[in-house]
Amino acid sequence: MTEDDGPEAGRLRARPRPFAPAGWPLPAGLHPLGMGGVRDGLLRVPPPIEGPLPLILMLHGYGSGAEQALRRILPIADAALVVLPESLGATWDVLEGGYGPDIRRLDAVLARILADWPVDPARLAIAGFSDGASYALSVAMMNGALFSHALAFSPGFAAPLHLEGRPRSFLSHGTEDAILSIDHCSRRLVPKLQRSGYPVQYLEFPGGHAVPAAVAEAALAFLNAA
Repeated sequence: MTEDDGPEAGRLRARPRPFAPAGWPLPAGLHPLGMGGVRDGLLRVPPPIEGPLPLILMLHGYGSGAEQALRRILPIADAALVVLPESLGATWDVLEGGYGPDIRRLDAVLARILADWPVDPARLAIAGFSDGASYALSVAMMNGALFSHALAFSPGFAAPLHLEGRPRSFLSHGTEDAILSIDHCSRRLVPKLQRSGYPVQYLEFPGGHAVPAAVAEAALAFLNAA
């Protein structure tokens, strides 16, 4: 592996396995992700779902963690296998020196989850809120061979080092967001994505830096429509 195709380039090597209708390795509910260390993360297993599972890799915002990330999308958590990793630092590595450390952890957890769980490759989403949304969108743009979808709730930017494929992208933003201005963030990001040929659904809502239940449900409908 060279620098151009390794973690420092933002590349993930994990891939889903062929679907096999076997039993799930864990029951429905919340489980430790098992990555080790203080910032481990969580796995949210839904009630029984027939067939291959949608997967949402949900990334938290600055200074936050897995529990807060789950609360953002709790209205749709029963509809997918939700993987909730935590950044090694206060936020994701691209904002703390460059891609690498968090990409390695994401790749490791995805490799294990995708080996153990029957995941639908056509509904394999990376999602996030705030800094997590910016990171999710950036990682999706670099890893279109893995992620079918990006779900970005109130993103600030996208910073891919290279492009791979064009994953379907859902973006949302509150018109009264005082943390990440909609005019400086999503209203600039969305036209750039559209000009680059990404299939985009964009939803503005009256409110601040948040993920209203209706927005989460719209993101799930977007994921399931593919």
